[in-house]
Amino acid sequence: MILTAIWSQDCLAHDPDREVWIGIPIEGDETPPRGNAMKGAIDAAGLTVADPEQHPDGPILAVHDSGMLAYLKTAYADWLAAGYLEEHGQDRVVAYAFRHPGAFDHAGKIDARSRAARAGIFCIDTCTTIGPGSYRGISYAVDASLTAADLVLSGSGNAYAAVRPPGHHAGTDYFGGSCYLNNAAITAQYLIDNGASRVGIIDIDAHHGNGTQQIFYERDDVVYASVHIDPGEGWFPHWSGFGDETGSGIGTGLNMNLPLASGSGDEEFVAAVDRSAEFLEEKGCDGLVVSLGVDAGARDENSALVVTADGFGSAGVVLAQLELPTVLVQEGGYHLPSLERDLTAILSRFSSTGR
Repeated sequence: MILTAIWSQDCLAHDPDREVWIGIPIEGDETPPRGNAMKGAIDAAGLTVADPEQHPDGPILAVHDSGMLAYLKTAYADWLAAGYLEEHGQDRVVAYAFRHPGAFDHAGKIDARSRAARAGIFCIDTCTTIGPGSYRGISYAVDASLTAADLVLSGSGNAYAAVRPPGHHAGTDYFGGSCYLNNAAITAQYLIDNGASRVGIIDIDAHHGNGTQQIFYERDDVVYASVHIDPGEGWFPHWSGFGDETGSGIGTGLNMNLPLASGSGDEEFVAAVDRSAEFLEEKGCDGLVVSLGVDAGARDENSALVVTADGFGSAGVVLAQLELPTVLVQEGGYHLPSLERDLTAILSRFSSTGR
């Protein structure tokens, strides 16, 4: 099965540097070396590499709020203009105040005068910072995902978008969880806009894709299935990803969450991926987007799942056997040796299975 990878040095541009977790500055793990680990996996899997092509903002705006996109484009320049680096030594945009709708539902929809406060209009946490090269990396991730979709739409086989930052925690008008624009959702919408009748998304990142679920929850042209660690055990994104979230309105029955208990390994993980594939087959999808996180790996501290390279390889076989036009979009995976090994396993098995 032909599988082409989209990768360029632009995936290294975004450097969040650090996070603020429970009020404590900590070293970030969504770092530029992740991009090099992805390239190592691409080479180890023997994939052909293509450069991303630039796309207009239209596909982004088909999914995301225009105000959020405008904010992401200008946030760092505005931060510098406000003097937060010069006066306070803060070289990253970090949200500190958040516009909870319940607190401000009586207020007008205006920008806060404080540039520091503006970060909390769209950002949902203190961990998702913005630096000097962030929008270049964010834009690259979208362009690479759409270039992968273009290859699939042209009949040139399947494609893997080696992107960072990831995207599945970003919703229509919010970002967080190290995600800024939802690359997988933008890709699914792009496939719909270019002829697909119903696209399936299978999310195998260790954490629930709350943004992807929110975007498509009330629609019937995108089916979403997510395999992730149980948020009921205290894992991010905390408030979504439970089994009773099945869609709403015309989307009822088209959303499926398969939360896994801590300590779940290859058997449980592959069985859940297989159930996700069956779900998409039952719903009659004619295209597939895979949110390809590998942070369910046994050595990745971002979850308590213990999937091995063999487990990821088996998941790759399950996904390939759907025999749908497929775009794989990178999400998480933060222990770099494991990221390269586990990603190599899934890409290799996917590309060597099926047609």
